[in-house]
Amino acid sequence: MKNFLSDFACNVRSAIILAVSLVAALVIIDSYTWRLLSFPWTIPSSNIPPSFSKEISENTIASNNFSDLHARLVSPAEAEAAIAKAKAADGITDDDYSKFDGQGMQGIAPLPPSTEANSPRAQTVTGMPSPLSAEIPSPEYSEGLVSGTGEGSLQASHSNSLSQPPISQPPMSQPPTSNEMHSNTASIVENTSQTSKSSKDAQHSQTNLQKLESSLRRARMAIRRAVTGGGINAEPKLGSIDYEPVGELYRNAAIFRHYHEMETHFKIYVYQEGEEPLVHSGPCKDIYAIEGRFIQELQGRNPFLTSDPEKAHAFFLPFSVAHMVSYLYSDNSKDMSPLKRVVRDYIDVVNLKYPYWNRSGGADHFMLTCHDWGPHVSRAHQDLSTNVIRVLCNANVSEGYIPYKDASLPEINLIGGHIPTELGGPSGPERQFLAFFAGGDHGPVRPVLFEFWKEKDSDVRVFQSLPPGVSYQDYMKKSKFCLCPGGYEVNSPRIVEAIYNDCVPVIIADSFVLPFSDILDWSTFSIHVLEKDIPSLKIILESVSMEKYLRMQDRVRQVQRHFLLNQPPKRYDVFHMILHSVWLRRLNILIRDY
Repeated sequence: MKNFLSDFACNVRSAIILAVSLVAALVIIDSYTWRLLSFPWTIPSSNIPPSFSKEISENTIASNNFSDLHARLVSPAEAEAAIAKAKAADGITDDDYSKFDGQGMQGIAPLPPSTEANSPRAQTVTGMPSPLSAEIPSPEYSEGLVSGTGEGSLQASHSNSLSQPPISQPPMSQPPTSNEMHSNTASIVENTSQTSKSSKDAQHSQTNLQKLESSLRRARMAIRRAVTGGGINAEPKLGSIDYEPVGELYRNAAIFRHYHEMETHFKIYVYQEGEEPLVHSGPCKDIYAIEGRFIQELQGRNPFLTSDPEKAHAFFLPFSVAHMVSYLYSDNSKDMSPLKRVVRDYIDVVNLKYPYWNRSGGADHFMLTCHDWGPHVSRAHQDLSTNVIRVLCNANVSEGYIPYKDASLPEINLIGGHIPTELGGPSGPERQFLAFFAGGDHGPVRPVLFEFWKEKDSDVRVFQSLPPGVSYQDYMKKSKFCLCPGGYEVNSPRIVEAIYNDCVPVIIADSFVLPFSDILDWSTFSIHVLEKDIPSLKIILESVSMEKYLRMQDRVRQVQRHFLLNQPPKRYDVFHMILHSVWLRRLNILIRDY
């Protein structure tokens, strides 16, 4: 009898070890598959980690053309091949693998490729299925340091972490649930009720952060399924009562249609500290209007808001750089220190009062500004520039904009604070001029444009000041292409103005990351002209056939909804597109709970 009991205990112990080993192996395979399905950014060569070098477009680097700093989409065929390769490596069949997809894996957070004892609390999710980098270079990378948390993972620094010893990190955020074990080892689990019970208890004892991360993982899995089965631009399901993204306008319409995951789950906590006009307020008219309008919308009863920070996926820092400039900056002083002091003090208050900033080093926080000085003011605090999601109009990679962490914000000029109502314009053949621009002579690009084209061609209408009696908007509606050169900075409100008037935008700003380029394929509805090619501007534009132009103009009309400011906001409008950009970047971050 004693030998029988001993053998039985040994068999049960072996069964448990086998079950856990199977689950661990499949988690590793799942993580590896995610890495293959993720979307590496095309980034400047000076910031390329060794593991990224093979993904960089040589043509992009050679031409210094950073206007298309978007994700490389993986086709369904590539995705399926990647999954098949990962399965074959461990001899796992489709039936085995499918049991670990979907609801059965909710409780296990995805892991980075390697997990060291000194890993930071906030890490990049290797299996990020959205159009973001799978692995974010650490802030220390620019100084030649390599984090021990896996190639290029995000190093979330903490204000009090330098004096602390390394934190020992467990191999996964929580034990496997009973459902996961049952999926692959049903016969074993029947004999290990104690293990199942402990797994269920662990699931019920999840912290709020672990629950949030589990919900984010489900969103990642839904997007992955869109990659592997939805098709690049698959038609929407029949019976849709609302707009559904479809067509070549989108990099992958099947992925973007999981926008509803954001609408359903995404919750934002807005810090209540601070007083107007520097905080909780911003300009709602003229060139910086998008800054104030966004701050205004994230107030009151907005469905994306939560009053409980424990339920928030992201935290908004509601200060206005544009208002700081208006109220704190002394004209011609070139002194930004008062602005930086306010930002630094605000973060110190948030840091001391709440645990959320230190928990992630600010990686799940975001700020938004349309002022040209936004990137400079964000350098007031190290974590703000290196970890926080910065939503910026001045999305200039040559000034420190990080495409896979930050988000590009469209600049919308609301004259008098009024939302434009006269949208659209005539079709291509009815437009009188080839191209049009009118604006001041400032910045590095416009002087070159004026040198070659200012009032020198009857078909390329370039003015510094419009002739009397001529309407700016009428000129846009009469021109096939609207020139959008950078000014003092790379961004320009003319891009949105062109879209509003059914005029195909011509982007002339080499270092500009275009808004919403995670989702939108700008090459289908705009033209990019390198700054060095300004002398050949007319030749480039005349080479576009009328057939191609009409297709581009149709897509300009289609993309219009994504740049409209509505009160209250409507699905897929600019407010929701901004939130979607933040959502994608939040999905790319995994925060550990200790």
